[in-house]
Amino acid sequence: QVHLVESGGGLVQAGGSLKLACGASGHTSSSFVIAWFRQAPGQERDFVARITRSGGNPYYAHSVKDRFTITSDNAENTVYLQMNNLLPEDTAVYYCAAGRIFTAAPGRYDYWGQGTQVTVSS
Repeated sequence: QVHLVESGGGLVQAGGSLKLACGASGHTSSSFVIAWFRQAPGQERDFVARITRSGGNPYYAHSVKDRFTITSDNAENTVYLQMNNLLPEDTAVYYCAAGRIFTAAPGRYDYWGQGTQVTVSS
């Protein structure tokens, strides 16, 4: 069993920055994939970024590439999502997820956190 807890969400003005954290506990291995997804009201859950637990192969959705950075700190069992130059359309609940397949499909992830709200004002 894997337990994930997100933190770091909040309200920020457009152009600002936030850093989300996903703390993992339980039976995680370096081969696990940790991903961030986001879901706006009335929208589907969309892929944002993913990385292996060991910190390899970061991959981003086109909409956030060059603005967001995903990193993994094995010593802290935490995956971070640094979000810069935030836009109002980045407003959503952000979720982290863990799985064994390197994919952008939310249905392929086995474990999910409770989510953290990010609101970007214009």
